[in-house]
Amino acid sequence: MATRRNPRFKECRRLGVNVCGHPKAMNRANDPAFKKTKKTSEYGLQLIEKQKVKAYYGILERQLVRYFDLASKAEGKTGAALISILECRLDNLVYRLGFANSIRMARQMVTHRHFLVDGKRVNIPSYNVKVGSTISLIEKSRKNEQFKKCFFDYNAAPLDYLERDVDNFSGKLVSYPQREKIPVEINEQMVVEYYSK
Repeated sequence: MATRRNPRFKECRRLGVNVCGHPKAMNRANDPAFKKTKKTSEYGLQLIEKQKVKAYYGILERQLVRYFDLASKAEGKTGAALISILECRLDNLVYRLGFANSIRMARQMVTHRHFLVDGKRVNIPSYNVKVGSTISLIEKSRKNEQFKKCFFDYNAAPLDYLERDVDNFSGKLVSYPQREKIPVEINEQMVVEYYSK
């Protein structure tokens, strides 16, 4: 299975936004060595926005193209639909619910079979979670100190479309994510323009 293994902090500085969620990722962003001297072209700006999407959700180019095709067939704006579809990936929801402190950790936890979706064990990070589905940590993994620390200390106030059940180490997708509620700094219209050429 192919995964993104590029340096995270370097990528955050290049894109100009903290895509990995680490508190120290942007510490050196304002250093003189990283100042841009040339003006970025329109194509360059579109490319950066596309790369932000890939970095935020930990996906590769072929996966993003597939998601874009799905979004282009959906109702409403293609860009907003793309972000909403990506937000419903299992690894992303594991991260948003606070089970993991990064998208990479969430992906690893899913592939190592630590989660149940509506009572069934799922180990596919790209699994599309439906509205109303419950994601829960398996019984054995609830004793893991790192998982407990993440779940109790990280993201204690989830997003509007998510609901956490701390007592049962679970969370629920209560509604379809709307673009304005999703906390990612992406100009999705530029991504649409990039793929529409």
